[in-house]
Amino acid sequence: MEISDLLRELYGRIAPLARDAVDGLDADALNARPAPTANHIGWLVWHLTRVLDHQVGEVSGNSQVWIDGDHAARLGLDADPDDIGYGHTSEQVAAVRPQSPADLIPYLDAVDARTAEYLGSLTGADLDRVVDTSYDPPVTLGVRLVSVADDCLQHAGQAAYVRGLLGR
Repeated sequence: MEISDLLRELYGRIAPLARDAVDGLDADALNARPAPTANHIGWLVWHLTRVLDHQVGEVSGNSQVWIDGDHAARLGLDADPDDIGYGHTSEQVAAVRPQSPADLIPYLDAVDARTAEYLGSLTGADLDRVVDTSYDPPVTLGVRLVSVADDCLQHAGQAAYVRGLLGR
């Protein structure tokens, strides 16, 4: 198996899990918080998509889909390239209010397609490239890609868990 195939297999699991978490939900379910300051399904799927878009865009040299499209406007948010949800306050989480899966899925699908295209171009040697020197040791592309996949898969699981708590 080529490394590009392995990475596409790994990353190819993120979007289907996120889609399943939001499938058929209305605005109330998408935005229901299982505790007053907990993240809701809509925010979790938005956040994992933002992380994927931001991080893969950065290492691939591509612009973010969030900036290029109308995805921010669908959610009534600014197309801030640095706002990926990390460190959001409870109020900021509440401000991400999808009204239906249609507010999230086109963005997720566009990011997933761009990610798969990029991953398909990689070789094993590419994974040794240093992408962040602010850490000791410096972060390689391989380590960054594992970190991003791990984060996104965790958030997809959290969204599925919240859906289960809602009895959906």
